[in-house]
Amino acid sequence: MSLGVVTLYSLWPLLWQLLTSLKPEAELTTLPPLLPARWTWEHYRIVFAQSPFPRLVLNSALVASLSTILTLLVGATAGMALSQVRIPARKPILALVLSVSMFPPIAIVSPLYILIRALGLRDTPWALILLHTTFSLPLAIWILTNFFDKIPREIYAAAQVDGCSPLQALIHAVLPLAAPGVFTAAIFVFIYSWNEFLFALTFSATARSRTVPVGIALFPGVQEVPWGDIAAATIVAIVPLLVLAALCQRRIVEGLTAGAVKG
Repeated sequence: MSLGVVTLYSLWPLLWQLLTSLKPEAELTTLPPLLPARWTWEHYRIVFAQSPFPRLVLNSALVASLSTILTLLVGATAGMALSQVRIPARKPILALVLSVSMFPPIAIVSPLYILIRALGLRDTPWALILLHTTFSLPLAIWILTNFFDKIPREIYAAAQVDGCSPLQALIHAVLPLAAPGVFTAAIFVFIYSWNEFLFALTFSATARSRTVPVGIALFPGVQEVPWGDIAAATIVAIVPLLVLAALCQRRIVEGLTAGAVKG
């Protein structure tokens, strides 16, 4: 019973948005009834046909995908070095990396804005890709380092004895054993990048580089707030994350519970 109540409480905002997106404009402020008297897809048609929202979805997919790839590339090599290579200052380095996540983004937006503008990256996807990669790296390095710590050093050494370079040993020997950790880090980074709002609002000025959260916040309305259109856009924005979580659910559970140790 309690589990059902918690589940309903957690899903209720999503269900409310779904119902709102399927209500005609005249019924949006009518309650009761909860369910619409007439179901309509008009809000979804407006979102896809009369707004730049499809472009925003592509922008979000591009930024989140490239941010995840870059974060995993840098995070895996850094985690490998901190875990498998004997470094005297390992713990201070890891603590320094984690301390980056302590800075509230709002406190460093101004200097970042000056830097991004000086580099000529404002209103381009690369500004968000670089920033999302930078701010998601501490979590990715921490997750991957913990998983790499559970892999015996002998496996890494054996791969080098067989003629593998450090990078080849990472790719062919270590990463397959740490797959749950890699998936866990990838999901967290992708969700963070997809949902991030502050940097996306600050460093994007047009639909050319805006992402979904900013697009929803700036959804056009002339004399009133288009609640139905906003609800439809919100549901569309959530669907990719739900599909991704459903496809990787088993890996996520393994990564959060069992660790990366195999036979």
